Amino acid sequence: MAKKLTKIITAWVPKDSKVIDFGCGDGSLLKELMKTKEILGYGVEINNKKIEECIAKGVPVIKQDIDKGLHEFESSNFDVSIMARSIQCLKDPSLALNRMLKLSKRCVVTLPNLGYWKCRINLASGKMPVTPELPSSWYETENIHLCTIEDFESLCKKERIKIKDKVFLNSRGKQSTLVSMSPNLLATEGVYLLEKE
Repeated sequence: MAKKLTKIITAWVPKDSKVIDFGCGDGSLLKELMKTKEILGYGVEINNKKIEECIAKGVPVIKQDIDKGLHEFESSNFDVSIMARSIQCLKDPSLALNRMLKLSKRCVVTLPNLGYWKCRINLASGKMPVTPELPSSWYETENIHLCTIEDFESLCKKERIKIKDKVFLNSRGKQSTLVSMSPNLLATEGVYLLEKE
């Protein structure tokens, strides 16, 4: 995960909080939060290789398919749940968002933006986009529900999910005034802090 993205998420996580990271990958984000924010963290991952990497880092991790439910975590009272670069891989993103906000007071979601201008050019030329945020060809990708910044914010409105904060990143993984003025066209990635209304 890019340093800037980690920094944004870290700023939103309170010190000494209880955090669950869905699709935690190799556990790098949780390890950073454990070190800098002294959190009690748990990861959820389906990839065996990534689970081994979490264990090697000392990150508690559970093997679980998020699409099959999150019921075993319901009584855990997390402060923050995180889903970084995973929501577009789920069968039902809206259900996942609502479940996350039942498990925790707030959630952090990051997603690639299909509305980014280079993606639009690829689509206009008849090809599915391949970018650093969407690195796999259409036949190799785990992404099944790609969306734009506007699509995601419309879903939040429909589901009565409050956007507490948001940050948009450019192709270099940085914030800029230009990107924040037209994120649906210029941002490669959106980073959101969400609460239930």
